Amino acid sequence: MRVRSCETYWLLKNGLINSYPSLRSNLACDVLVIGGGITGSLMAWQFATEGYNTVLIDRNDVSLGSTSATTALLQYEIDMSLTDLTQKVGQEQARDCYRGGVEAILKLEKIVRDRRIACEFERRRSIYVAHNRKQSEALKAELASRKSAGIDVEWIDQKDLLGTYGVHGFGAIRSAVAACVDGYCLAHALLDDAATNHSLRIYDHTEIEAIAYQSSGNDVHVKGGWHISTSKIVFATGYETLSFLKDNVADLISTYACVSEPFDIPAPLRENIFWNTDDPYLYLRSTPDNRLLVGGADVPFKNALRRDALIDRKELALIEQLKIFVPGLSIIPDFTWAGTFGVTKDALPYIGAHHDYPNSFFVLGFGGNGITFSIMAMQILSDAMAGRENKFLHYFRFGR
Repeated sequence: MRVRSCETYWLLKNGLINSYPSLRSNLACDVLVIGGGITGSLMAWQFATEGYNTVLIDRNDVSLGSTSATTALLQYEIDMSLTDLTQKVGQEQARDCYRGGVEAILKLEKIVRDRRIACEFERRRSIYVAHNRKQSEALKAELASRKSAGIDVEWIDQKDLLGTYGVHGFGAIRSAVAACVDGYCLAHALLDDAATNHSLRIYDHTEIEAIAYQSSGNDVHVKGGWHISTSKIVFATGYETLSFLKDNVADLISTYACVSEPFDIPAPLRENIFWNTDDPYLYLRSTPDNRLLVGGADVPFKNALRRDALIDRKELALIEQLKIFVPGLSIIPDFTWAGTFGVTKDALPYIGAHHDYPNSFFVLGFGGNGITFSIMAMQILSDAMAGRENKFLHYFRFGR
């Protein structure tokens, strides 16, 4: 499955940062991470830095899938309000999931700072805008729910939203914790750090032919006749996982993003990230080279060709939506692309073991906040490997 269209901004801006050899010998390891996108990079970095003998493989070039197409807005929110999630899973779990998102962003900030990871990470505030009066009342209830959960939020009224930020809406929630990042650079930088300092071994263009699941570990056979003996497998294969999982855990959605030519972006737009309550929602962020990225216009995924055939039409739609969202602002598009993401029944990821795959874990950070979920998975699977309890293993389990 192709999970992105061609010519994404991040790939063209950064080029091919690193490439790795394909596997040409038999290996043994403690942990085999399958998938070299941002999720696989985070998991491989976590296990390698903890001292596990770790190997990462990808059947294509590392991070050239959906990671190179991500818009990488890092938010603690998931694609379901705290109010609605509370109704679905209960107050304690819902609050834990939202607070876990806040902690994940702060954790990544610390990793980036401590390890001097070059990935354009920047803390920002998130502004969640009501697109009509009915949603304004719903957002005020949501604000109260978040405050009760201990999350740092405040209300912006309609007048201040337009006067201070230049954004049209009927009020908004402003959150203190959010961030932007270049996800493609982040993935490569994490792999480089783990390989250089913690003996992580990385192989791309290494395709699996079969996996023999055994009680004491697994034997992974790859093309060319080689095999990898491993105690544990971590599947970080994203939406492609749906092609072999028996469970129907997510529906696929096509989404679109447009990046403008550089221009003098007003400071309120440059310093915050924005999204609204529309369905599908519109989102907006700036880049370090003074471009504006606008995304949304989601539709159900059919196939890559049909998704990509809509790019020109979706570009026009996003620009028109932006003109309504930020009155008086007009951008000149420079890059436009499409990507694919998954939506689960409760907007939560699937992280942990699966009874059909012994000695294995999955990290499926579906939804609009896949990177945040993947950061959470670092500690979740670290605990699972060590036999420690972690409440999120129950929250994010298969079969829930």
